[in-house]
Amino acid sequence: MPTKPLKVLFVASECFPLIKTGGLADVVGALPRALETIGIDVTVMLPGFPDVLSGLNKQRTLSNIKTRAGETGKLIRGVTSSGLEIIAMYVPSLFNIPGNPYQDASGADRENNYRRYAEFSRIAAELAQGKIGRKSYDVVHAHDWQAGLVAPFLKAGPRNEVKTVLTIHNLAFQGLFPKHIFRELGLPESFFSPTGLEYWDKVNYLKGGIAYSDHVTTVSPSYALEIQSDEGGMGFGGMLRAKSNALSGILNGVDMDVWNPETDKDIFHAFKSGDIKGKAKNKAALQKSLGLRLNPEAPLFCVISRLTTQKGLDLLANMTDFLALNGAQLALLGSGDSAIEHAFLNAAKKHPTEISVTIGYNEPLAHKLQAGADAIFIPSRFEPCGLTQLCAMRYGTVPIVGRVGGLNDTIIDANPMALADAVATGVQFFPIDGHNLYAAITRTLSLYQDGKAWAGLVQNCFAQNVGWESSAKAYNALYRSLAN
Repeated sequence: MPTKPLKVLFVASECFPLIKTGGLADVVGALPRALETIGIDVTVMLPGFPDVLSGLNKQRTLSNIKTRAGETGKLIRGVTSSGLEIIAMYVPSLFNIPGNPYQDASGADRENNYRRYAEFSRIAAELAQGKIGRKSYDVVHAHDWQAGLVAPFLKAGPRNEVKTVLTIHNLAFQGLFPKHIFRELGLPESFFSPTGLEYWDKVNYLKGGIAYSDHVTTVSPSYALEIQSDEGGMGFGGMLRAKSNALSGILNGVDMDVWNPETDKDIFHAFKSGDIKGKAKNKAALQKSLGLRLNPEAPLFCVISRLTTQKGLDLLANMTDFLALNGAQLALLGSGDSAIEHAFLNAAKKHPTEISVTIGYNEPLAHKLQAGADAIFIPSRFEPCGLTQLCAMRYGTVPIVGRVGGLNDTIIDANPMALADAVATGVQFFPIDGHNLYAAITRTLSLYQDGKAWAGLVQNCFAQNVGWESSAKAYNALYRSLAN
């Protein structure tokens, strides 16, 4: 007999192409489609922010809803341009806010975030059980702290049969709020405890999700091990070690249709995978568009990242003179810490034909950088998975990465043995400090000067399968083990 289709509800605050601040959106936009190809019925629940509603096709009201405070709203069903089924929770007083879904223009956390995402989680739990909407679900797959209360709400209800998975995309973001907000959540008082949501006399949404979910995943095997340590666990190491039998790392992938040099409309020149000449044309066009010196021999590095110490960009900011004086170029796209932004902007003023800096985020430019650069810097101090190195390899761009988390799982260092066996795909370094980054840059420049070695690295990158197929099968196995 055929296997019964599983009904899985994704609950997340972002989903590409509707709303995006980081890699979470890319995962939520691509993984459900990969799961659907292997027979899983996936629906994605999102907050009804203006960008979400404006991007949904075939909209219709699924159900009217009410918050605990009495505000009225509705669940709106629709589909994305790629055909992904979405249920958007629209409560004007909570979600009618433009721009960043978590922070205001000054960078401060938005007022009432605690209530916004608590109500989102509560309604998601009711939707999962079939109390609202047209069906119940076998598994709820919640993502990060914004959906961290889904599992607690389900566990607090009677006769709950829905299984829960929580994916931690970045343990550094936890959803930490003052103790007094707990009474507004509507959860049992017993849930505010050291084994529940209580964290140093505050309410921690991510901790609640970890405590009450049936299974916890993170986005790479190495990161799953790192967060069980006292150093990498960010306060949760002991808790995660205790949950190790229900904790696993499943590697992220990228959308192979979105990141495809043969069909990418955002790059200067489409080219087939493995086509070095096609990549060279994109490099020349990128140099011209950014005002960099037109030199096909100059190694062109790029950065596409949040500019934070987590990402190690403070270390790279100290290397800009070294890059320019060694004939290399740097094209940066990102925003974040103002001191790091200013360091790179000053470097661009000092070396205007060798360094280009674009503050902000621009999706088409990100594609152009991936297609035109020779190499990409990802010198992260910790990295749950990372997606930019996977996208880079699709375009034959060599990653230079810290040997941490998912960067360790996805990049093979160009050490002598890997070069001899023709399997290397990038340059790794560790520990993450200025000396080792300097050594990694020096090694990369040496490899670039060796035309044969560099060509081998580029072709190895092109050959990597960075899609979702194997990871979707792993999630399918997890869902079925829980449902059964």
